[in-house]
Amino acid sequence: MTAKIVIGLDGTDTGERALAFAKDLASKLDACELLAIYVIEWSPFTFQTAEENEQRHKRREEEIALATTRIVDPAVQALHDTGFNATGLVRHGDVAETLNRLAVENGGTQIIVGRASSDGFAKRIFGSSTQNLVMHADVPVTVVG
Repeated sequence: MTAKIVIGLDGTDTGERALAFAKDLASKLDACELLAIYVIEWSPFTFQTAEENEQRHKRREEEIALATTRIVDPAVQALHDTGFNATGLVRHGDVAETLNRLAVENGGTQIIVGRASSDGFAKRIFGSSTQNLVMHADVPVTVVG
């Protein structure tokens, strides 16, 4: 059976520690795939005009492109360069819910996230998002310090 480790990235040292932990774990498994995910916190619950919604959609697409180029693609390339089978995703949504959903949809067997950082994913997830992810995830979650 091939393990699939989902890594929550945040573009900071914390995300790098989660990535390093995932690489170490994957190197000890016979068959393993890595899925690096960056979640952009995004609430669909706002009331806007049609014009504002059009601008919002454009901004979402720009944020996805930027996160892909700056965070996910370099992480995936570094994993490939060291011999790992890896892919990456960037999505908008609630961090805990989105990581869990993507892990399940992609056959993830474990989620690895960083514990704390000055901003980004880990800061958001260390509060109620971490509790939600750890308590409600459909696969095991490892929180790296």
